Amino acid sequence: MKTVLTAVVMLFAFTGSVYAAININTATQAELEALKSAGITTIKAKAIIAYRTKAGAFKYVDDIEKVDGINSHTVDMEQLRTAITVTGPTVLRK
Repeated sequence: MKTVLTAVVMLFAFTGSVYAAININTATQAELEALKSAGITTIKAKAIIAYRTKAGAFKYVDDIEKVDGINSHTVDMEQLRTAITVTGPTVLRK
């Protein structure tokens, strides 16, 4: 029984993290703005798109801090890091 419960908990843990992933390399402005609770505004979403257009794809999630205006003073970096990815499709919560 303990093994089954552990398996169910792990399934939900992995599903939740995949379910909320926004790929910062391919997301549209509207998809990036879905990160509003982490502090991504319209201006910051535009800055992310401008940065990746100029500098190329983000290699690591932490590269998001290279974008002007995105840092621990203006954005909830912990929440943002858990909500973004640099691979795979963008999947928004409903």
